[in-house]
Amino acid sequence: MKKLKEIHVPYNTGWAGELKERQVIRIIATTTVDFVAFKRQNLKERFDQARTKVYNMKIFVTAGDKLMGRANQHMMTITENTNREGTHDLQKGMCSGYRFQLAKKEGKLKDYYHRDFKDEEVPDHGCWENLSRALQPYGIAPEDIPNPFNLNQHMKIDGTTGRMDHTTIRPKPGSYVDLRAEMDLLVALSACPDLPVRGKPVDITIYEP
Repeated sequence: MKKLKEIHVPYNTGWAGELKERQVIRIIATTTVDFVAFKRQNLKERFDQARTKVYNMKIFVTAGDKLMGRANQHMMTITENTNREGTHDLQKGMCSGYRFQLAKKEGKLKDYYHRDFKDEEVPDHGCWENLSRALQPYGIAPEDIPNPFNLNQHMKIDGTTGRMDHTTIRPKPGSYVDLRAEMDLLVALSACPDLPVRGKPVDITIYEP
């Protein structure tokens, strides 16, 4: 593959950009990355968690699986996944400043993230705000951003009760996921604050075949 560009996304910030059909985005990260996609010619058509799970008939997707849109169109293919330590999440939405403050007020931060917090450690924003800002230049309102594909967010899920728990299982340094565009796309991601492990920056490389 021919390398087209490299992008560095600092901790707890977002990025958005365009991909041409057959181009590949490589997302290199050791913490959670909230990823979304939109059809470039019709931004109302967007990635959908539920249709992705149903099409692949599983809740944990990996190399060879498809990311589906809400009209059941095939938007992207996962062509490589070097995260051997855990799975990627298709259950959760996005974190946000409001969610952090509500959990703090209700005394649930430790219940959710399994560690103690100092006041200065609680972010004033999260992936909701990061994606909203990154997509604003494209005219996408925050309420039109779909629930994301949460890369590297390994959740413990009880198959009987449905209970979900955060974990600190994350990929090793240098791990990445490659996603191939199956149509022209607008994509965006957030370098999540990832409170269980305190978050990290994200690096992106875009290739063409």
